[in-house]
Amino acid sequence: MTQNPIFAALAIVLLFAGASAQVKTIPPKPIEPKFADARQAIVVTTQGWNTLKGQARLFERKGSKWKQVGDPFLVVVGHNGLGIDSSESWLEGSAGPTKAEGDGRAPAGIIPLTFAFGKAKNPGDLDLPYTRLEEFTECVDDVTSNHYNTVVDRMKVGNFDWKSSEKMFEVKDQYDLGVFVAYNSYPPVRGRGSCIFLHIWKDAESGTAGCTAMAREILEKVLRWLDPKKNPHLIQIPEETYQTYQKVWSLPGLK
Repeated sequence: MTQNPIFAALAIVLLFAGASAQVKTIPPKPIEPKFADARQAIVVTTQGWNTLKGQARLFERKGSKWKQVGDPFLVVVGHNGLGIDSSESWLEGSAGPTKAEGDGRAPAGIIPLTFAFGKAKNPGDLDLPYTRLEEFTECVDDVTSNHYNTVVDRMKVGNFDWKSSEKMFEVKDQYDLGVFVAYNSYPPVRGRGSCIFLHIWKDAESGTAGCTAMAREILEKVLRWLDPKKNPHLIQIPEETYQTYQKVWSLPGLK
């Protein structure tokens, strides 16, 4: 039987289109912002590795000298305290536990702060990039997923390959505003921990699943202060350990 040339050409087009659709674009590896270039820092210290309450201070620097901005304020960290970021080789000699997925500990280390999020439209007075949380916004905590430790829109991401995630829009008041703490992001290592944020606390007595939380009015001020051009970082360590490494790593001095 003679094949219709039009149908043959159409079949070839569809074949190549299908093959093209199956080609996966590999996103570029994210580049980790360096603390040496940071000109803003949020310093959180606790009284020990297993303590859920902490004190936070804001710092800015010009040149090499850090200067505190405003007064200290209270925060809570993981309900089991802090755990060492295993990529932070300078903390290897510390006596604290290592941070792992689902351990109820907030990460200890020096960590970039990369974008803000919230349930309302962009307030307009924020300098950080802003992600509005919607019905299908999720942070993937499934260690087998290619999207592990990233915030995605389930309906837009394409390759839906996870069985576990945090549905961020469903979290009540605590996620009205927040900041993504880019722990374990360069690149994500499976099992090291995921979905770490600065967010609004439930109250001053309740620890988190691994985030750092504070009063809403404080977080609003922090968000307006953060400037991506100043490469902001979270420095989070028990106070005794902080004092040990303060001069070695040129960390802000605590009053």
